[in-house]
Amino acid sequence: MAGAAHCSLQAKRLLLDPKFEGYKLSLEPLACYQLGLDAAVAEVQLRDDQYTLDHMRAFGMYNYLHLDSWYQDNVYYVDQFGRVMNLSVTLDTALQKPREVFRLPSDLTACDNRLCASIHFSSATQVTLSDGTGRLYLIKSGKRGNNASEKWEIVFNEELGSPFIIAHSVSFVKSDTHSLAVLLLRVEKDELDTKGSGFHVTLEWVTIAEISKEGVHKYEISKRRVLQGKSVPHYAAIEPSGDGLMIVSHKPFKFMESESDKLEENDGTKILNEKKDPLYYWQQTEDDVTITVHLPEDITKDDIKVCFSPDNVCVTLRDQPPLMEGKLFSSVDHESCTWIIRENKSLEISLIKKNEGSRWPELIVGDTRGEFIMDPSQCSKIAESLMHLTSEVMNPNPEKEKPPCNAQELEECDAFLEDGASLCRFDGDTFKVTHIINLGSNQYLFSVVVNPREMPCFCLRHDVDALLWQPHSDQPENMWEHIATFNALGYVQASKQDKKFMTCAPDYSYAALCECLRRVFIYRQPTPLATVLYNRKEGRQVGQVAKQLVATLESNDPILGFQATNERLFVLTTKTLFLIKVNSGN
Repeated sequence: MAGAAHCSLQAKRLLLDPKFEGYKLSLEPLACYQLGLDAAVAEVQLRDDQYTLDHMRAFGMYNYLHLDSWYQDNVYYVDQFGRVMNLSVTLDTALQKPREVFRLPSDLTACDNRLCASIHFSSATQVTLSDGTGRLYLIKSGKRGNNASEKWEIVFNEELGSPFIIAHSVSFVKSDTHSLAVLLLRVEKDELDTKGSGFHVTLEWVTIAEISKEGVHKYEISKRRVLQGKSVPHYAAIEPSGDGLMIVSHKPFKFMESESDKLEENDGTKILNEKKDPLYYWQQTEDDVTITVHLPEDITKDDIKVCFSPDNVCVTLRDQPPLMEGKLFSSVDHESCTWIIRENKSLEISLIKKNEGSRWPELIVGDTRGEFIMDPSQCSKIAESLMHLTSEVMNPNPEKEKPPCNAQELEECDAFLEDGASLCRFDGDTFKVTHIINLGSNQYLFSVVVNPREMPCFCLRHDVDALLWQPHSDQPENMWEHIATFNALGYVQASKQDKKFMTCAPDYSYAALCECLRRVFIYRQPTPLATVLYNRKEGRQVGQVAKQLVATLESNDPILGFQATNERLFVLTTKTLFLIKVNSGN
């Protein structure tokens, strides 16, 4: 992570509502439609050897319903016969049964270690598809959601090793060449991991380019890169240009290097090791700074030239370039500064601080070649000054007006295990991390596609709220933009212990979550009231109210898929597809 820019997420104050009063349960009826499926969804149960939390997150909690964000109210799923089924909705009162748009060529049941089939819509006319056996398909679909013009045609089909699911894909044109970048997720056995789970997670970044040979256009793999980590990423997406990759994960990922890269890195490490001895050492008191520089054997007093100025110091040996030169952290009394040569053949320079009592964090601004040596008495003083911030008891001073935070007062829903997640941006050419954000207590909640031409958004918990962030890979000054807030949703969702999927409408008009069975919760944004309503406790008029709605599905089958559009919620169970009308169309 060395060299990466450490960034932070900047929330927009105008999108926050500190006076939000909570959700009011609404009993307004929700129109719910259901369609029986001709064949059950191709659900793949976890095997006995897929027992880790990573397996459960990647495959056991997989969303089998795929939303086509390029076309309104268009969803897909794969059934047990290997058919890709589509439902395109225009009128809720004239729903048709899901129709077959493509059939996987291979027999899915023949593979013992297969995973669930996965789909991702790379562009308005291209689809990436995995059958769960390790084979990747690139499909030219035409205009989707239209019976007349939709015809799925395979343009690339290749075995890529062990089974995987597609995490993300993008379509882009670079140097007049059309390419697709696909991100493949695997959980693999790790023989070297004897203390952990025994597995690691890999993200393979595959680039497929269109080439022309003898007038024939075909797609071939142009590049394969692999990242490895120890936890399933919450979020992983390729930038629209194909130049970078963003990952939100509990544990860090890194690129797996080739042998030549390792040799180069080892050579670089040797060079660094050779140069690691400090050029000088320095100490400080409240009044002065002492610098010690080791001199070569043949250097005499006449060879040394030391120049002092109020803000700079320069040390030169003979006619060589300056050994030390630069702007001091703070001003000194240059007329009182001195230097001498000690018996151990070292040069000792004394700088008298102009501002007594101030501590310097560095000697020469930007110079990292020196090493600061702290006096033991200074260490004890610093420790004593920080003593009041630590204690071995929960509340050492109970009579204090504002006692420190007591962890025992936190509610169960305020705590979550993974408080060390980070957001990293990787460069596709250098394989290095260019930006990193420590998310700390900002718990990851879900991701959603707001604009299919942009990267997917991700939603994080900030205090009690849920904030939606849109990555902009082409805007270095505004790489992560706060675009919407769901008030108190971070706190509310934490109380739903049976929560399985969570999402929001692309226009942010509502957020929704579903449990493993039957129940769906909808949280609308605050809306103005048609009638006058007063807060009895405070005696003031309430201008707007945020409503919570609850829908109960007429099915005992587990929920396998969950997607939201501006008007509807789509809920997929083993044998039924439910449509819940949330908003009326414009």
